Amino acid sequence: MANEKQFPMTAAGKQKLEEELDYLKTVKRKEVVERIKIARSFGDLSENSEYDSAKEDQAFVEGRISTLESMIRNAVIINEDKLDKDTVRLGTTVTFVEVPDGDEESYTIVGSAEADPLEGRISNDSPIAKSMIGRTVGENVKVLTPGGEMEIKIVSIS
Repeated sequence: MANEKQFPMTAAGKQKLEEELDYLKTVKRKEVVERIKIARSFGDLSENSEYDSAKEDQAFVEGRISTLESMIRNAVIINEDKLDKDTVRLGTTVTFVEVPDGDEESYTIVGSAEADPLEGRISNDSPIAKSMIGRTVGENVKVLTPGGEMEIKIVSIS
């Protein structure tokens, strides 16, 4: 277990995972167990789609609980107060424009455990974040994406 993957994240990101874990253990797990009990009462389990569905949900919930426990156990908290705001790194918010005439976009670089692009948080493993990490304001950066290469200019880091 000494070689488990580490999960860099903010303190808020870890708290969100802990809340999800608590919900799954205290609420969702009990709901699924109750669904299984009810489905069993319908009789023949070999042709019982309710039972099959409840068992699939149970497998998903237990898998997610295991994943969350591992992520929380191996969390590495990013100390946002001590971040160098001159360089793009994990925990910084980066504003950039696509060259030559793109709109301004801002994302916070976070670990994969708390990435949510729709909420403005991208994983440090994403192509755009990987390309920007270590760069500074004013730099043009080439990004290799699945859709091809693009160029961006870093406008600000906070």
